[in-house]
Amino acid sequence: MATTSVHVHPTAPLADRALLPGDPGRALALAQALCEAPARMFNHNRGLWGYTGTALDGAPLTVQSTGLGGPSAAIVLEELCDLGLRRAIRIGTCRALDGGAALGEIVAVTDVVAADGASRALGGGRHAAGDDELTAALAPHADRVGTIVSSDLYYDPRAREHAEWAADGALAIDLETAALLAVARRRGIRAAALVAVTAQGGERLDADAIADAGLRLGRAALQALAPTPS
Repeated sequence: MATTSVHVHPTAPLADRALLPGDPGRALALAQALCEAPARMFNHNRGLWGYTGTALDGAPLTVQSTGLGGPSAAIVLEELCDLGLRRAIRIGTCRALDGGAALGEIVAVTDVVAADGASRALGGGRHAAGDDELTAALAPHADRVGTIVSSDLYYDPRAREHAEWAADGALAIDLETAALLAVARRRGIRAAALVAVTAQGGERLDADAIADAGLRLGRAALQALAPTPS
């Protein structure tokens, strides 16, 4: 299939709705769990595995990994928009801030504090909000609904900033949500985020628990992206 995309090289059609995990392995697991028949590989270039198939709700679905960090996620979403994407939900992991969400909880993101460089370079403000309708559809599947922070650093030494974000009510911190929402706003598509808390202080979920959380995220996001009855 011909494409002008530089980083995403489609080998199957793109659905107009997509789940956007960061982890390529999670993209494969979700495509296997959420599609009725084996999904076709949509992209494998640069290790950014993506798949398109018929989802369990009977409509086309693309599951495309974005890679790690805001710059990679922004590139992928920009190119998906060029290919016709209209709705997207980030499903990924996050680290709890002190006094925020608990280990293993799922957070439906109402808004994100943009403490990263990518979203600000894209013209985003200090805060970015997800699509209201998609966020409302995600909320019943979440343990918490609220604000998170996006940073450029997973191993972030800025203890004072973390304390300030927590004091302002932020529940957790991730790497990609602000950049994805900034691209969505700029490109005029609907986007939201649902994240699982896989680390808190010095604790971290084991691999099986993280995989289970990823499936929970995917199932919830698929329901939120359900086709509108005609």
